[in-house]
Amino acid sequence: MTEPAEAAEDPQAFLLGLVERVRHALPPVLVARVLVVERRRTLSDRVSGRPGAITRISLLGQQETLTLGYEPGPHWAGEAALVYRGATVASRPLGLGDWLTAFVERVSALEAEAAGEAATSSLALQSLGLEPPGSELHVRPAKIDSDLRTLPARLGGRVPADAIARVGRIGELLIDALDRVAGQGEAEVMVRRTATVYLPDTLRAYLILPHDWAAHHVLPDGTTPAQTLLAQLEELEGAARRMRDAAAEHDVSALLVNGRFLSQRFGLSRLDLP
Repeated sequence: MTEPAEAAEDPQAFLLGLVERVRHALPPVLVARVLVVERRRTLSDRVSGRPGAITRISLLGQQETLTLGYEPGPHWAGEAALVYRGATVASRPLGLGDWLTAFVERVSALEAEAAGEAATSSLALQSLGLEPPGSELHVRPAKIDSDLRTLPARLGGRVPADAIARVGRIGELLIDALDRVAGQGEAEVMVRRTATVYLPDTLRAYLILPHDWAAHHVLPDGTTPAQTLLAQLEELEGAARRMRDAAAEHDVSALLVNGRFLSQRFGLSRLDLP
């Protein structure tokens, strides 16, 4: 991963963005356990009630802790430390790009783990009648990206492995499409509806069936419910890919229009040619 421009242009905003990424992705209880933010507070900060400048953030793991330190300059010090019983036994320096790659992977893994645990708790509450069936499969409009990323983990082993892989691909396509159609009216509405309604409803319709019946019962058309689910997810993946491709085509059209503008504005005239 290359170093983002914001890291040099506004290091404090960049560091705060990393902190908010963790807080947005993980439950507060888990955030308190894995995220450490160190700050330098001047007298002026204390008088005005400001939290102070971030100097170091750490993402704690059972075996490895990722730490990113900052000093004005900007000077970045990334590190991955092997920790045993609270003591660092080995460490290796990381450039900012490599550290960010490791950070994103760690947050994503924690996010999936937390989602799986939440789904298990939700299933227990559903069995007691305290939550509606299928509530663990929500894709919330305000958190579409994170909910799509964690949806495969929330399925656990309750659907065929091929279905879990396909749900992951559908989520990636929809996230990509959403980034490209933001603010484009009907196109954005369609992508959002696919993510928040069509995909989770398809999964819920399968998961309310008895597990062994869904896997082996033969329907009138000769297929099993598991095969029907895979076929429906295949259709959803095709639709998601077409939406992503259409959005990308719009990007290409905009690129070509911009290219024509630049050619007209800055292109060489015949008099400029040798």
